[in-house]
Amino acid sequence: MDAVTTNSERRPFSIKLWPPSENTRKMLVERMTNNLTSQSFFTQKYGTLSLEEAADESKRIEDIAFATANQNYEKQPDGDGGAAVQLYAKECSRLLLEVLKRGPKVEAGKEAESDITSAPREVFFDISKGRRAFIEAEEAEELLKPLKEPGNSYTKICFSNRSFGLEAARVTEPILVSLKNQLKEVDLSDFIAGRPEAEALEVMKLFSDALEGSILRSLNLSNNALGEKGVRAFGSLLKSQTCLEELYLMNDGISKEAAQAVSELIPSTDKLRILQFHNNMTGDEGALAIAEVVKRSPLLEDFRCSSTRIDSEGGVALSLALGTCTHLRKLDLRDNMFGVEGGVALSKALSSHTDLKELYLSYLNLEDEGAITIANVLKDTAPALEVLEMAGNDITAEAASALAACIAQKPHLTSLNLGENELKDEGTIQISKALEGHIKIKEVDMNTNLIRRAGARVLAQTVVQKPGFVLLNINGNFISDEGIDELKNIFKKFPDMLGALDENDPEGGDGDDEESVGNDDDEDELGSKLKNLEVNEEN
Repeated sequence: MDAVTTNSERRPFSIKLWPPSENTRKMLVERMTNNLTSQSFFTQKYGTLSLEEAADESKRIEDIAFATANQNYEKQPDGDGGAAVQLYAKECSRLLLEVLKRGPKVEAGKEAESDITSAPREVFFDISKGRRAFIEAEEAEELLKPLKEPGNSYTKICFSNRSFGLEAARVTEPILVSLKNQLKEVDLSDFIAGRPEAEALEVMKLFSDALEGSILRSLNLSNNALGEKGVRAFGSLLKSQTCLEELYLMNDGISKEAAQAVSELIPSTDKLRILQFHNNMTGDEGALAIAEVVKRSPLLEDFRCSSTRIDSEGGVALSLALGTCTHLRKLDLRDNMFGVEGGVALSKALSSHTDLKELYLSYLNLEDEGAITIANVLKDTAPALEVLEMAGNDITAEAASALAACIAQKPHLTSLNLGENELKDEGTIQISKALEGHIKIKEVDMNTNLIRRAGARVLAQTVVQKPGFVLLNINGNFISDEGIDELKNIFKKFPDMLGALDENDPEGGDGDDEESVGNDDDEDELGSKLKNLEVNEEN
């Protein structure tokens, strides 16, 4: 035994991780070839390579990555090669991503040598970064020159932030015609600002006709004050779209007539994943038209219809339509007037949204009844929910237990906003207890909730210990001066985590409020509330 031990010590066992075998290298090339030829987010966006091109690129990627990693290994030959393996994998991933983003070669008749060690070819043409200004014919000629270069690979254009006059539009029209078979994403947001209505409509029609028949995946027409006339000016483009995945019509003056035109002019939305209507004057009747678009969009993942003046009737219609969208991941309905009836209808729709990650329901006038109904349904769905906002809904402590039960079932929650309600200490303590086991929470907003010292203290003690926590906002409450000092002491090691307290009113609240402000009875009151919570949970 001793002899064996001695021999073992003389020849220690070790494994060399570098270089990889030829079979390993071959398998990696095959795997990258498969990535370049299979359907994925990148190949859908930038195009799928042919098998021959993918194989050539994969071999070239592997050769470069191997040479880079081997050079690193030769500098440290006594190591096990682990660092070289990591570098090898990292370089393969980096170079593969460059090829994916570049997409297939567009040259016809010959195969140009690909230089994947240099920056990928330009696919995005963007003139929005400069000053916001009019653009006339002469400047358009100069500015758009890259789009006229033969063999260019632009698939995405952004003309936002520049206002096109009629002459500039006429310069642009033939360029768009020449590009429309390769374009995938078009951003024409805010591109006619300050133009007379007649000129703006003619410009829109020129652009629309030039792009008619293109196969776009994304179209952004936001910030153009379209109205019904503007929507119909884009009619030829909208009617020709059969593969749209993203449509943005924000801040466009979408009235009920304009919304009806949108529903009429977009015949195919079966591939639509993102639909955004923020800040329009849609109203209930317009919401009925938008609801029809939503019904025809079964793959919808991201729907925003915030600040659109929708009341209860429109809220109910929209909620019923949303019930058919079982793939929703983000829903933003903020700043409308759904009311209790709309909230109840929305709760029924939420029962089918198991993939929901972000839910924005602030300023919907839900009140306790609507909030409780939504919380009760949401508790049993959307297990991966990360963002929940229900600020400004006249929610009181009466709804706190339902909200707390819902929040307790969302371990992935990173952001919670219940600001501008009336939860008081009682509701705040219940919400705090629901957050106790949440290690991913980063932001909590409970501003303007009639909170006093006891509730503020419990909430602060709950969040301050969370790893990665960023910000607690409890401004605009009724926390005593002693309570403020206590909060600052709790966050003394992490002062940036505690938001501003400049709107706190230490003497606020009515005189009939039974909750004390900053006296010694707080601890007993708090303990009693927590004890009751525990008893209720056990029951």
